[in-house]
Amino acid sequence: MSLFTAGHQVWLVGRQKKDSLALPDRPYQQIRLQCSTQKGKTFYLEYNLRLLAFLFWHPCDIINAVDLDTLLPCSLIKKWRKTPIIYDAHEYFSQTAEVVRRPKIQKAWEELALKLIPKANRCYTVGPQLAKIMGKAYGVHFDVVRNLPMRIPSSIPYHKESGKKIILYQGMLNEGRGLETAIEAMQHLNGFELWLVGNGDIKEALEKKVRALNLEECVLFHGFIPPDHLKDFTQQAWLGLNLLENNGLSYYYSLANKAFDYIQYGVPSIQMAFPEYQALQDEYDVFELLDELDAWVLADKIKQLSTNTKRYRQLQVNCSIAAKELNWEKEEKKLLEIYTL
Repeated sequence: MSLFTAGHQVWLVGRQKKDSLALPDRPYQQIRLQCSTQKGKTFYLEYNLRLLAFLFWHPCDIINAVDLDTLLPCSLIKKWRKTPIIYDAHEYFSQTAEVVRRPKIQKAWEELALKLIPKANRCYTVGPQLAKIMGKAYGVHFDVVRNLPMRIPSSIPYHKESGKKIILYQGMLNEGRGLETAIEAMQHLNGFELWLVGNGDIKEALEKKVRALNLEECVLFHGFIPPDHLKDFTQQAWLGLNLLENNGLSYYYSLANKAFDYIQYGVPSIQMAFPEYQALQDEYDVFELLDELDAWVLADKIKQLSTNTKRYRQLQVNCSIAAKELNWEKEEKKLLEIYTL
């Protein structure tokens, strides 16, 4: 929307999944490519071929390659047509949890990254630490454009202390997100509900775990919620969660947009004591940080915050102050500058 509002003609290209919802109404072009396979090596091959064909038949002035799994066809088009590429790294792809546990797959992605990323005209990623380590790894400069939410009216009320306290996780239900630990912690938390808002590869396994622990009444799966409606859940939360396992540099140096969403809605949250979250905490004091991913430790942290009303309300106030700085209206200037090639 920022690029469209700035006067650019934008085409957003993705893929059609079996469970894809209807596309939201937007003023820019939205295209979904049809693939016969949905995952694995065959999917990546098919999607890249279909994306290559689409780019070949739809010339453009700039290509924004989102993450490493779209970069090859974009690079081929650049070679043929001299079309500039902007590489948008949402994560350190070869260091993600799903990749690091498969050495041969990781090596293949890393070789592709070393060959293609240095050829991009501009690169950017979601946080300062990722920008540094990827810049060093690939010998190019990475700008930083954080995934910040739009500013919301300050009149949105704080969570009321009465009633059941809702602990919210919003995002993908994928491995390495600490979701199993969050569910296990609910065994030790009476009077709380855990809301999991999102979908992903391990949803069925998480549902099975909830049934095995007899936690169906306090762990609720809300499924995928369109971004425009996510606020309806966020503003009901008493506490937000962003729990990551330290099983790859991508997670360790991450800066998730959900952390900023919680801040924008005045919702204190628990984050891992990883570098980017520690840096935000040092500046704004809007989190409770977790040094280790353990169900007992997490439950104890939540209990302490529940009984320490003064601390909880101070975190709310700090979120309100930080929200005035950590919003997309200010951050989008960095994005628009990158596209002035």
